[in-house]
Amino acid sequence: MTHLYDDPATFADDMLEGFLDVHSGRVVGVPGGVVRATDTAPGKVAVVVGGGSGHYPAFCGVVGPGLADGAVVGNIFTSPSTEDAYHVGKAALSDAGLLFVTGNYAGDVMNFDLARDRLVREGYETRTLYVTDDVASAPPHDVAKRRGIAGDLVVFKVAGAAAEEGLSLDEVERLARHANDRTRTMGVGLAGCTMPGAHEPLFTVEPGTMGVGLGIHGEPGIATEELPRAQVLAAMLVDRVLAEAPEDSTRRVGAILNGLGATKYEELFVVWRTAARLLRERGWTIVEPEVGELVTSLDMAGISLTLVFLDDELEPRWTAAADTPAYRKGPARPVVGPRRGTVSAQDLAPEIPASSAGSRDVAVVATRVLDRMREALVEAEGDLGRLDSVAGDGDHGRGMVKGVTAACAAAHSAVDRGAGVSTLLALAGRAWAAQAGGTSGVLWGAALEAGGSVLGDDRTVDGRVLAQAVRAGVDRLRELGGADVGDKTMLDALVPLADAFEDGLAGQRRALDAWRDACTRADEAARATAGLRPQVGRARPLAERSVGTPDPGAVSLVLCARTLTHAVADDSAAGR
Repeated sequence: MTHLYDDPATFADDMLEGFLDVHSGRVVGVPGGVVRATDTAPGKVAVVVGGGSGHYPAFCGVVGPGLADGAVVGNIFTSPSTEDAYHVGKAALSDAGLLFVTGNYAGDVMNFDLARDRLVREGYETRTLYVTDDVASAPPHDVAKRRGIAGDLVVFKVAGAAAEEGLSLDEVERLARHANDRTRTMGVGLAGCTMPGAHEPLFTVEPGTMGVGLGIHGEPGIATEELPRAQVLAAMLVDRVLAEAPEDSTRRVGAILNGLGATKYEELFVVWRTAARLLRERGWTIVEPEVGELVTSLDMAGISLTLVFLDDELEPRWTAAADTPAYRKGPARPVVGPRRGTVSAQDLAPEIPASSAGSRDVAVVATRVLDRMREALVEAEGDLGRLDSVAGDGDHGRGMVKGVTAACAAAHSAVDRGAGVSTLLALAGRAWAAQAGGTSGVLWGAALEAGGSVLGDDRTVDGRVLAQAVRAGVDRLRELGGADVGDKTMLDALVPLADAFEDGLAGQRRALDAWRDACTRADEAARATAGLRPQVGRARPLAERSVGTPDPGAVSLVLCARTLTHAVADDSAAGR
């Protein structure tokens, strides 16, 4: 278990502070992660990797020449926020563009895509790539659903080497995708990992057994089998990975035998002796293999075998020199170039754009609505947590309070700086997503930003425009979360809200009355989610347990929607 910590809540931040001190000559901290100590050279594509903490050397340990230009660092086993990815990406990028690379997990995909879109809107050419090497997590015909595990390092390495050569963003991305297509990993778990401050592991493995098909976020394997001797285990790993060897293979492979955090190096070498012999007996040439801890899972005992099926394009990038705090290949390289200064979030933030007086007035109203939302969510925090605990981890109430509190602070700051309503909602949404954590935080942040983009910073806002903004939020959540009505999510309340509001306006109802009626319909829809089975998200594996309880995201959505009615009614009564 993880014995040494000060405050479990700040473990990742405390770790990062120590890491930055040890390697101060190589890397510097930026909000959300780390970047190389020197600026990215003009003409060089920036490669930024990232994900949750708990996987060292991934991700901050592989920042340096020949590999990554920056790493986004989230909390333990938690996706970094959009704001984190945006900050690290912006600090690392150059005139040649930026490639984000991380594992294929829902939270990472949402947040890195949102950061990419934001950088693109600011004029920076940015791409994303999600590693899918885990053969146990989905069948070969559904590769897009596979997770990224130790094969992350292969794709990072190829992308970093290609960027170091000065290749274009198109070429760096193409070679990285090519590496991902030809990289496969199979692993087993021997014991679960324990979060800092916890007394029990996230999962257990019975003595004498192993979990086949492990994850790197504390997930148990997809099957349990008897634990064999090392040579039998090596044969199973080799067989499973070679089963997906491409038909056009050169019979040359790069290899990683990876320990998950609590498997001794001596054990890894015992397994490798058999794996290497079997590969060679079957006609494969092994090129510069790696054996050690490269993508870990805190203190999990486990092992995985990764093979990258090399060709004339991949082999020189697999063997290219790299020099980072935790991974080196070839001779050490001195740090050259101008050193970065301290980088703050304010340094990376865009300026507040010009806005009309009317839009600034609406921004003040939006701030009051957010304040009322915070009051309502604080009061309902416990109830929302209890709803979420039925088939989730019980943190929905806490996450909503954290998110809306951050959004309120950002909104008040934006108003003080003269922001229009579009800019205010964008900043509030980004703050919400950055602080709330979890999928709901990402979705709320995206919905606020999408709605704000419709309202604009210089247009008159009336009921019709507000309806368009709500519809934009619906469309963004469908696009981002992959859910729809009936999947037992916040959309089960938001779509009826949007539909009813539009219907009310079409019937010539006053906007405030139409919104009040729409909230009633949304409330009915939220209550009706009690009869649904979740089809997406964390609650899906516990679908039966969820039946009979309304979706907490739908319930909190209605709670927040009603506050707009109250805030506007209060403004009218006060003559504002």
